[in-house]
Amino acid sequence: MSSSFFLKAGGKANKKRKNPAATKGKGVKTAAKSGKSGFQNARAEGPVPKKQRRPKEKDEEIESDDEEYNSDLGDGGHNTLAFSSDEGEEETAQDKRLRLAKQYLSEIEKQESERAEDRELGQSVEQRLQTDYLDSVGKLRRNIAGNLKTNDVTCVLKHKLHHMPICALALSPDGKFLYAGAKSQFVLKWSTQNGKVLDKCDVLPHREEPETGKKRRSHVIAICLSTDMKYMALAEGGPHIQIWCPQTMKHVKTLKGHRDSVAGLVFRKGTHDLYSAAKDRSVKIWSLDEMAYVESLFGHQTGVTSIDALSRERAITAGGSDCSLRIWKITEESQLIYNGHRDSIECVKLMNDEHFVSGGVDGAISLWSALKKKPICTTQLAHGVGENGVANWITAIAVVVNTDLVATGSCDGFVKLWQTNPNARKLQQIQSIPITGFINGLTFNADGTKLYVGVGQEHRLGRWWRHKEAKNNVVVVDIVLQNATGK
Repeated sequence: MSSSFFLKAGGKANKKRKNPAATKGKGVKTAAKSGKSGFQNARAEGPVPKKQRRPKEKDEEIESDDEEYNSDLGDGGHNTLAFSSDEGEEETAQDKRLRLAKQYLSEIEKQESERAEDRELGQSVEQRLQTDYLDSVGKLRRNIAGNLKTNDVTCVLKHKLHHMPICALALSPDGKFLYAGAKSQFVLKWSTQNGKVLDKCDVLPHREEPETGKKRRSHVIAICLSTDMKYMALAEGGPHIQIWCPQTMKHVKTLKGHRDSVAGLVFRKGTHDLYSAAKDRSVKIWSLDEMAYVESLFGHQTGVTSIDALSRERAITAGGSDCSLRIWKITEESQLIYNGHRDSIECVKLMNDEHFVSGGVDGAISLWSALKKKPICTTQLAHGVGENGVANWITAIAVVVNTDLVATGSCDGFVKLWQTNPNARKLQQIQSIPITGFINGLTFNADGTKLYVGVGQEHRLGRWWRHKEAKNNVVVVDIVLQNATGK
């Protein structure tokens, strides 16, 4: 169906379509007319380059981008294949993680190899911390007596100032210094590494006698050291206690309070609390932080002969002729009484917070539990009998704290080493060390590998017997263990 309207409109539309081309052609002709010679020259040279045509400039820029892109890839299909091979060689995320993991592991191995000694040190520190913790709560136990192989007397410490019998020994916590007292007015400080005397102190100028009119010789029969090596307490045969600095060997103070000779001294481990026992049948507590007397404990019927303590606020004492041992619970203000010896008890030592060992005039050594009033095990005539048929006194006892190793001394010419087993109720002798004379002092170092023996021609408390063949000196015994750690 035709209509003039549609035809007319269509015609107009066709005209509009042709107008731009016609206008464009006219413009070209006009330009040609105005510059005919230039146009002819251009036609002679050839067609106008595409870059000079304005509508094509955009296409040229696109083509140049494509060319740059293609130039990077190279020519033809060979270049396309090369690109695909490069793409295959690129590192994937999984390969990168694997490479980084290998690199990290190699760095760790290198660092660990460099820090092998540090790891060993860390393990030893960890073990030490665990040991110290168990020790602080009184639950540390080590069995070293079964590992004991041999013993050997390595050296003898002798000095002209100690020409009288050695009576007391005290070893520093680190085992580097040994303090020795004798039936003289001097205390000597020995180096355990080279066996030389480093210093000395004279107790005579600081001795203050009660107004009794009696004269006596200086007689250092007890020495103890605080854990931090700040104080050294001396019992010099009288009722007073002298406090010295063990590092400078200078006198600090004299503590007065006992009415008779002081027989034993001990510091509570890790503190400056000093416990003293004397022949006046009392036990006194002193605070050296304030240099003051704290309190007195009474209960023994005769003079107290020995005292010992560990880290807890408890002390154990031997009551001498009353044949009793007492554990003093200081905070609870109570005491536990133990009976078992048939004669005077001369010495007592705590093995740990639950067990202790005692020895006396009857020649017996007893192993005790704090939970029982009677001894677990008793060895009668542990050091035999003398020429007169009387039992040899137990004059000194030493223990390696929190272990099963015990040493005892008498006047029979031997220091004996014992293995204790509270669970099996056994006290078994394992070795004996021949040393002539009265054993007036015994002390172990911390790990039990060295034993220091104070030897004299006479007993430390009197002159009842005399061994003329004995020497007044300190004997150092090396004890060889199969496993030095005791584990």
